[in-house]
Amino acid sequence: MSPRSSSKKAKGAAAAPDVYVALLFVAVASLVVGICLMYGELSVYEWKLP
Repeated sequence: MSPRSSSKKAKGAAAAPDVYVALLFVAVASLVVGICLMYGELSVYEWKLP
């Protein structure tokens, strides 16, 4: 078995983005869009909750 320090990747190299990073960005974008839509909806009713 080779030692861990003999990997082909350079030290400090950034990991390649994968599907989980893409899902993270989709989730954050969904939160931002939802907050913006909620702000728009509440501003119609002048921030008075039922």
